[in-house]
Amino acid sequence: MSAASIERPAVPPLTRPEMGLAGLGALAAAGVGALGLVSSFDAVSAAAARWGFGEPWMLPVGIDVAIPVFTVANLLLIRLDMALAWVRFVPWALTLVTCGLNIAAGHGMWAKVAHGTMPLLWVVFSEIGAHVYAVRIGAVTGRRMEKIRRSRWLLAPVSTFALWRRMTLWEVTSYSLALACERERLLARAELRERFGPLWRWKTPRRERVMLRMGELTPATDPAAATPTPAAPAAAELPPAPPVDGAKPRPRRRTPGRARGKPQRTFEDALSEARTLTADWSDAELTADRLRTTLRVSQANARRLRDTLKADRADAGTSSTVVDTAAPVADRRAEEVAA
Repeated sequence: MSAASIERPAVPPLTRPEMGLAGLGALAAAGVGALGLVSSFDAVSAAAARWGFGEPWMLPVGIDVAIPVFTVANLLLIRLDMALAWVRFVPWALTLVTCGLNIAAGHGMWAKVAHGTMPLLWVVFSEIGAHVYAVRIGAVTGRRMEKIRRSRWLLAPVSTFALWRRMTLWEVTSYSLALACERERLLARAELRERFGPLWRWKTPRRERVMLRMGELTPATDPAAATPTPAAPAAAELPPAPPVDGAKPRPRRRTPGRARGKPQRTFEDALSEARTLTADWSDAELTADRLRTTLRVSQANARRLRDTLKADRADAGTSSTVVDTAAPVADRRAEEVAA
């Protein structure tokens, strides 16, 4: 299963009216934030005068200018994929200082709320812009890990933690791809349990256990091809014996393949498909692991296919050598007869 076939559809780009609306919203947010910074100028200047500043206006101007500067620096680091976690908190700290000075300047409760809210608007709008910017950059570069739904954490916390752990360890940033890999891992584990019984963790070969842990062991999709040897030709079916008087006839068991109505792929079908796909493969590329992942067969059948294909190539090389060496001899005999 390819990653492209299970990825969520991309968010469509903004239309022209939506772009215009977003631009107006950004301008309004910048205006409101600027008004908040200007409104705190008097309160911060008064506090600076009480603290003995020779030029009281330098303190509010320095803080108000540093807030947008660090906001732009945070966005630029996100754009360059060099984000620093602590940079985004600098505007928050400076804004909290401004809010504290404005709250101290208020005389009543609502005056304090009004004085403290205006400077806070700038940081709120900047955080929204930084979040949108980081998500878009992460979606393009594929380095931003998608979050798992909270409902899944609530319904299955243990398995969800295991899924999150595997996503973190193996750098699987797509939640949809992680779910697909988890489904294949569970099917592969169930297949190992059917093959080796309750003690499958100790009876499974070490290589298959490592592949299961890495998420590369896929379940076999063809039960008929999972047997290591071809099945013997079945005997002709005899007509059912007539039931004894008083006894109920036993119902015939239906196989899963016939019940579903899907034909099972035999080893010969897989071999013909492998011959077509591996026509341009080199001998080094003809491995059991690649055949297993390409044709979706079991490990045993992959090894059989590899041995059969290598034997075919060896036979083809021998026959061509015999033909090449026999051709000059036939030509010389034809020349002697003509002479």
